[in-house]
Amino acid sequence: MKAMVLAAGLGTRLRPLTNDRPKALVEINGHTLLEITLARFRTFGVHDVIVNVHHFADEMESYLKANQNFGMHIEISREDILLDTGGGLKKAAWFFLSDTGALEPFVLHNVDVLSNVDLNRMLEFHNQQNAVATLAIQDRKTSRYLLFDKAMQLSGRRSGGQQREEKLEMVRHADPVSALAFSGIHIISPRLLPALTEDGVFSIINSYLRLAGQGERVLGFRADEYYWRDLGTPQSLAQAALDLQNHALEG
Repeated sequence: MKAMVLAAGLGTRLRPLTNDRPKALVEINGHTLLEITLARFRTFGVHDVIVNVHHFADEMESYLKANQNFGMHIEISREDILLDTGGGLKKAAWFFLSDTGALEPFVLHNVDVLSNVDLNRMLEFHNQQNAVATLAIQDRKTSRYLLFDKAMQLSGRRSGGQQREEKLEMVRHADPVSALAFSGIHIISPRLLPALTEDGVFSIINSYLRLAGQGERVLGFRADEYYWRDLGTPQSLAQAALDLQNHALEG
C-alpha cells in the first residue's frame, strides 16, 4: 500500500513555531510530525510515500535527504501555490497511477494528526464495502461536521452553530443522519483520481460530496475507540507530548 502525506500548509495556527520551518518539521518529544507519520506508516507495511510541500519546501527536501528518507521510497510533490487537499492529491495522482497491473487503495494522511487508528482494519472495511473513499470519523465536537446515513454513506455536511450561522448541505436523501467529525485520515481507491474533475485549488471534501451525490460510495469508518489529536496549535502539541509520554497511543 502507498500513502500520501499532506504537509504543504502554512501552519498558521502553530506560529511562532512555524515562523522558520514547515509545520511538518515541528517536533514532539524530539521527533518531527513528519517522522512520526512516516514511522506510523512503516508499522502498517507502507514504504512508498509522496509528500506535498510548499512552505519552506527546500527545508523539507533537505530534511528527508539528511535522514535517508527514513529507509523508505519517498517522492516530493512541490506546490508553487497551495492547492488544498483535493488539488494537492490531484497533482500527485501520477504516484498512484504509475505502476502497471492492479492498482491498490492508498492512504491520505494529514501531517498534523496524531492517532493510532488501525489502518489495516480501515483498509479491510474499505475493500469489503467497495468504497471509492473511506474516511476515519469520530463522535466529537468540531466546527464542521460530515453527515452519514445508517449505512455510513456520506450524505452531506453541517457547519457553524453557536456564534455562527449554521449551514446545512445535503447531497443525497438520508433520514436520519449522524453528524460526525472527520479525522484527516482517508483510504482511497485509485478510481477516485480520474473522477476529480475540479481544477486548481479545491478541497477534497467538496469532491467527496459531489461524488456521493452522484451515487459513489464515500463511506465513514467509525474510529471512536482510537486515540486521535489534531496538532494544529502549540497547546495541542504540548498535550500530545504528554500523551506520548503516558503511552496513550498504545491503549
